[in-house]
Amino acid sequence: MEQANLDIRENYIEYGNFIQVNYALVEEVYTPNSRTGYLLISYDLPGEKEMTFQELVQLNVDWNTILINQYGDSISLCSIIKGDRVNATFSKLMTRSIPPQSNAYRIIALMGSPSFRVTTGRILMIDSARNVLYTENPYNSSDQMRFTISSATNIVNYNGNQMQLTQLKPGEMVRVEHANFQTASIPPQTTAFLIEQLRP
Repeated sequence: MEQANLDIRENYIEYGNFIQVNYALVEEVYTPNSRTGYLLISYDLPGEKEMTFQELVQLNVDWNTILINQYGDSISLCSIIKGDRVNATFSKLMTRSIPPQSNAYRIIALMGSPSFRVTTGRILMIDSARNVLYTENPYNSSDQMRFTISSATNIVNYNGNQMQLTQLKPGEMVRVEHANFQTASIPPQTTAFLIEQLRP
């Protein structure tokens, strides 16, 4: 992805107790559980007389950090890789370590078109209050998946007509197009893009 011709002053903004950097380069990613950990990013810092300096900072990511892509979809930390670009908002308060560390409030990963994987399984349970659906492999009941349903999730019946999550029933077979990342939890969790009811 090529960087747009943006003024560096638009890529580095300070306001209140926060710093926002746009189009920062991801130098390193560490996550023990796919959701928390840190990102090491580098970005250009404006100096005097039109000079710029490259800054390196470690952004600590916890459960309160907003992690999304540029489409507004929630993502896991493990879906960000070295070489990606991010827009990040983080605290001005930094450690005196090398590199300095700061708490990340929001990270927007600039990704390509959403890629996906496909899982076909039998509906085990539907929790419409939490907007989640569980499936299991019909040949291996220990192989389960938890799918998060968002307002962008498309749900269709076997004729291709729109339907509601509440119209699906446990025991039915479904084909799910979902994000190509998943949490390390049991069962693993990921975001559903399309749920297609299969013919009985």
